[in-house]
Amino acid sequence: MSEYLGIDPTMSNTVDLGGASGAGMIWRASAAIQAGMCDTVVCVLANKHEKGDSLRSPNRNPIREFDVPFGASGANTSYALLKRQHMEEYGSTQEDFATIAYWARKNAQLNPNAIFYNKPAEVEDILASPMITDPLHLLEIVMPVAGGAAVVVTSADKAATGKHKPVYLKGAGEKITHRAVSQAPALESLPFYSSIPRALEQAETNVEDIALFSLYDCYTSVVATTLESAGLCKPGKFGEFVRNHTFGHNGDYPLNTHGGQLGFGQADLAGGMSHVIEAVHQLRGEAGNRQVPNARKALVTGNGATLSETTALVLGGER
Repeated sequence: MSEYLGIDPTMSNTVDLGGASGAGMIWRASAAIQAGMCDTVVCVLANKHEKGDSLRSPNRNPIREFDVPFGASGANTSYALLKRQHMEEYGSTQEDFATIAYWARKNAQLNPNAIFYNKPAEVEDILASPMITDPLHLLEIVMPVAGGAAVVVTSADKAATGKHKPVYLKGAGEKITHRAVSQAPALESLPFYSSIPRALEQAETNVEDIALFSLYDCYTSVVATTLESAGLCKPGKFGEFVRNHTFGHNGDYPLNTHGGQLGFGQADLAGGMSHVIEAVHQLRGEAGNRQVPNARKALVTGNGATLSETTALVLGGER
């Protein structure tokens, strides 16, 4: 990337946290600036989506020991297990999870760049879509797409001289608890329960002051757990929460106003950066017909592996 851009960086990092990489880049860039290693960082993710065989790095992670031999070799299977666990322990329903996908598709109708623009889906449509890995339906799973995303992080003083309204990193939290789903902790101990409170504490704010929730949503079950981890509802109660609130840009809890990955699309790891970018547009007041009124603070999350690697950011429109 530095060769393409014709620059000579004083600092370079490769961040590999799966879907948490986008959000993870932001606080690492801020830390590098504060440490005096540099004054401006470009954070880049991209992916091409081509059918057919492609070279991939050897898989040497722990899922080879206990998960793969029993057939749990992919994300669909692993996230299906977590969804099933939530349903069995708390009595959450298919309709509860489908409501999350419904709002993602609904919000995507205001974003011409979304892969599902002009393609809304009701709860009934989501439940009628093919069962991919019980209990996950097709429309509860991200749509792989091609695309790239980039965010520039710089010092607050330098940002103040730019032509765009700055957005500030107010707090960050990160937590990694496992890799293989067979080694996942209890639902009440998944890593968002640590990373989100830490980001809020560092930002000296609470979840009630958040105007926009830009939550990583590779699967409906991830959003369900994130809502509970953020303290918006008690463990196991996300279904009641989504039934009693609205999640559009003009709703009481704006959630993934760009459509999220379930409505916008996931360009591999670049998909997680779309949540950061949407939060920046909203906090700048540049979101157009999906602008959240009086958006001053946003909670952004990233999730990698199987609810394993999590990053949470609190972004603000004021220094």
